[in-house]
Amino acid sequence: MINFNGTIVSQDANVLTQNRAFLYGDAVFETVKIVDSKILFLEDHYFRLMASMRVVRMEIPMNFTMEYFEEQIISLAKENSLSNSSRARITVYRNDGGFYLPKTNEVSYLIHTMPIDNNLYSFEKVEYEVDLYKDFYITKQLLSSIKTTNRILNTTASIYASENGLDNCLLLNDSKNVVEAIQGNLFMVVGNKLITPPVSEGCLNGVMRKQVLELAKKIDGLEVVEEVISPFELQKADELFITNVIKGIQPITKYRKKGFEINYSKLLLQKLNDIVGNS
Repeated sequence: MINFNGTIVSQDANVLTQNRAFLYGDAVFETVKIVDSKILFLEDHYFRLMASMRVVRMEIPMNFTMEYFEEQIISLAKENSLSNSSRARITVYRNDGGFYLPKTNEVSYLIHTMPIDNNLYSFEKVEYEVDLYKDFYITKQLLSSIKTTNRILNTTASIYASENGLDNCLLLNDSKNVVEAIQGNLFMVVGNKLITPPVSEGCLNGVMRKQVLELAKKIDGLEVVEEVISPFELQKADELFITNVIKGIQPITKYRKKGFEINYSKLLLQKLNDIVGNS
């Protein structure tokens, strides 16, 4: 028997009592966008999930191929009548048993889907204000670059942003450099130079980050680099924007007292939608 919200119930009634994702954050996940029954950037999502599982020493099932990954997600989206435009999350967690030391490295997974409004990407908000979050810091290590279910820093930063009337916060690493936003990678434009922090700084190895880097390198006259960004440099930027695979690109229009342009954000959004429209 266990106590669940003040009620004594059978332990079998609550599957979370042995679930390692719940107890220890022993899980990794991918969130994908589905458009017209296709997963955008499927290969990148699949290989990032496989890499994440290897990093945390999970056993990859023999049948867990990219085709299987795709089939499981799309079939659920169709079952829920969400194959035209939706988001899906697949969470892979180590099977029950053990304490910090698991009894097995075998895994199970859970997929769920949610509707989204549009196939094409668009700017979610016209005015978008951010500030730095300084209560906790991202560590410069490999674990920071993969998507695990330990997102307590992002959760507390989201609460801080909400309490202070901000649309988002920029996160710092333990060297006090700017790493990323709460739910996306950060890009900065200074003159004709586009800068994003390298993964070695502790930022997520984002799927949309990769797409934007590839698109930006095709823009004439734009230098694209991965460099450390200090908080001081944000004030010198002409443009700041955030990327993730669900929302695409979101320009930052205000950081503290400074406003920013959205020229490259618009151009890259158009190029991104050209890919989506032709997928």
